[in-house]
Amino acid sequence: MYSVMSGTRTLRGDMPLDGWVDRWAPAPLRPYLKLMRLDRPIGTWLLLFPCWWSIALASQGMPDLWLMALFGIGALIMRGAGCVINDIADRDFDGKVERTAARPIPSGQVSVKQALAFLVLLLLLGLLILVQLNPFAIALGAASLLLVVPYPFMKRITWWPQAWLGLTFNWGALLGWAAVTGGLGFAPLLLYIAGLFWTLGYDTIYAHQDKDDDALIGVKSSARRLGEATMPAVTVFYLVALALIAAAGWVAGLSWVFFVSLAPAAAQLMWQARTMKINDSPDCLAKFKSNRLFGWLLLAAILAGSLI
Repeated sequence: MYSVMSGTRTLRGDMPLDGWVDRWAPAPLRPYLKLMRLDRPIGTWLLLFPCWWSIALASQGMPDLWLMALFGIGALIMRGAGCVINDIADRDFDGKVERTAARPIPSGQVSVKQALAFLVLLLLLGLLILVQLNPFAIALGAASLLLVVPYPFMKRITWWPQAWLGLTFNWGALLGWAAVTGGLGFAPLLLYIAGLFWTLGYDTIYAHQDKDDDALIGVKSSARRLGEATMPAVTVFYLVALALIAAAGWVAGLSWVFFVSLAPAAAQLMWQARTMKINDSPDCLAKFKSNRLFGWLLLAAILAGSLI
């Protein structure tokens, strides 16, 4: 097991040793909170933003803050459930990768049976959130499990598991719209496809952290497939995402203010694509995490286009 310094934080593998979980959570709960990545919230943000974008796009004005909060809680729970599913499926691989060997299941802190029981609890909590929505949104939310469950196995069969993650992580672009309107439309479909390309970009950057270990154990990824062509490829992914986001805003009837306000979000993505260092793991992680800023910038643009 190894420990490194990342900024002012000490990490064991990819887990912080000095975060709030280690300082404040009761000892018996710590492995479970780390299993659901509660100490690493970036995944929750990446799952949540497509939901919030879609809610704001559908609301054509100030969105329902209770609905936004409900989706925030749901994203936290369901991201945790997805991490548990992923870690159960990847427990043998994770034990062979230096960055992930300290995770609760491969390190023996949580057994597979305990992880399965915890997963059931998280899914039940997620169901309690989902049933607060309208019937169409409930059915659509339940359908997302058809994407969530197979995701951990995609890296065994395709070079593009990041594309499957895009289909999974951006389901909220459909669900948020459905929660507001009770149906679907062309605008959320465009936003969903845009999210797929966005995820394909940021998760390719992220996957460069593990490419050497992945090659040794036979795990596929877009980072390995693209190699030195990653920078131009991610640039294209992000440009397609931005074009589809703009199209979604146009179809939804947002004002000209949206298109002007989209510029900072576009600049953030281009900064990622043009300055990434694919052989520098800390830089890849920093670029990946910077997508939280992109999420806020795009949400601000949608709200501006709706309200002004």
